[in-house]
Amino acid sequence: MTVVLDTNVLLVSLPSRSPFHVIYRAIIDRRLSICVTNETLSEYEEQISSRIGIHRSEVQLRELLNLPNVLLIDVYYNWQLIEADKDDNKFVDCAIAGGADYLVTNDRHYDILKTIDFPKIAVIKAEEFVRLLSENSE
Repeated sequence: MTVVLDTNVLLVSLPSRSPFHVIYRAIIDRRLSICVTNETLSEYEEQISSRIGIHRSEVQLRELLNLPNVLLIDVYYNWQLIEADKDDNKFVDCAIAGGADYLVTNDRHYDILKTIDFPKIAVIKAEEFVRLLSENSE
């Protein structure tokens, strides 16, 4: 399964005591592939470093980027599907260009995607995605 993680989901999946840590663990264990772009990586780095410090964020991102299931995607078209928070479009474009099965987010701005027929993007909340992961591992 291939996904795009919105920054809010990546952040809550990092702490080992988080109920969402199974998402990060699935990436590390190579049970899940994640699509990233230079833009999404920049946001990850900025947000992680502001919360846990620059050194730890560099280590965390280096660990991710060295995995074969972390796919660096080139986006050739900007769909501009989200008007409410245009900054979220980088994750949408990554999901489309990478052919992701899901865009995992807890952000309400992505709800608009459920009303768009083309391109179709499956948006799923982190809690729901954790359930999906546990069902697939059984």
